[in-house]
Amino acid sequence: MTERTSQPSSPPATEAPASEARASGPLASGLRLTVDLTALGRNWKKLAAMAEGAECAGVVKADAYGLGIDRVVPALSAAGCRTFFVALPEEGVRVREFAPDAAIYVLCGFLSDLVVHYSEAKLRPVLGFRDEVEAWAGSMPGAPSALHVDTGMNRLGVTLEEAEALSADPLIERAGVELVISHLACADEPEHPLTARQRARFSEMRELFPGKRLSLANSAGVHLGPHYHYDLVRPGIAVYGGASHPFAEMETVVTAEARVLQVRDVPAGEAVGYGAVQTVHRDSRIAVLGAGYADGYQRAASAVGPRNARVRIGNHIAPLLGRVSMDLMAIDVTDLPEEEVRPGVWAELFGPHVAVDSVAAAAGTIGYELLTGLSRRATRIYRDETSG
Repeated sequence: MTERTSQPSSPPATEAPASEARASGPLASGLRLTVDLTALGRNWKKLAAMAEGAECAGVVKADAYGLGIDRVVPALSAAGCRTFFVALPEEGVRVREFAPDAAIYVLCGFLSDLVVHYSEAKLRPVLGFRDEVEAWAGSMPGAPSALHVDTGMNRLGVTLEEAEALSADPLIERAGVELVISHLACADEPEHPLTARQRARFSEMRELFPGKRLSLANSAGVHLGPHYHYDLVRPGIAVYGGASHPFAEMETVVTAEARVLQVRDVPAGEAVGYGAVQTVHRDSRIAVLGAGYADGYQRAASAVGPRNARVRIGNHIAPLLGRVSMDLMAIDVTDLPEEEVRPGVWAELFGPHVAVDSVAAAAGTIGYELLTGLSRRATRIYRDETSG
């Protein structure tokens, strides 16, 4: 197994000044992220097996959900992934560095002023309206692309009526459309009626665009069964270990930890943190951790919200106290053994014992936002058992 520590935005340590080299070390920052690339690869393989008969792509937008394109794309390629989806052309250019032979689709479509990026990196835009299809056909005639059809999300994509008109238009061939996609709005709610309606609408694409590959399923859609798989599935959050479906069981990929900076006694009746919004009702012992919302641990997860986020120290769970501040948070360790809570000890903010989605729920958001919002100042440690 190899273990590498990285600050993605910093130069390599061998080329950096001493201060920057120290900043990339495993004890340099308040937040430590351990990224299990082996688990990530196994998650992708599990999804690919579930979608047997369809190709399994990998969604690596937002710098691979905050974990680093430079690390995630090689790991997914090693697992067998040959098609990637990004949001922006600059992300596609970055993916091309690590996947020279992959098909790379750009979900935001064709940005004509950046045509050089599409051309040089051989990117495939996901086209969403007729003028865009015409612009791509005019700029890159015959170069591969995808067509996005809106089946009920009302975000990007041509309407069903526009898709029908385009299906009989030679423009589709001039634009190199090889793939037709749509996106499920409520796949994480299996009983939502819109999901079945979207599938029924999308099924019409097989007749409208014979010979073209079809793709509908996101992470949650993979779990909905073969009727949603078509020719290509596009999992994102499930690859990274996040919950995408009530019955999804994926391996933990990201573990976030913060060190205990100080342990202190707080008498009953005293307040903790900014705004004095929470008062302890007994003589308490609190631990102050060296991470906060500047690291991406959201302030909304504070103990004063409707749901109280928790962390794990050793084999014990401890709740947050007061508000999460920029670089610090407090937790109640009154009931934990004193010898297990001391300065320098690491607490798990989320990971194998505290689900990332439970922390996100405490903040009133979703795991996607928590992962993609993690600070670049966090130390990232990459583990890969498949590397020599």
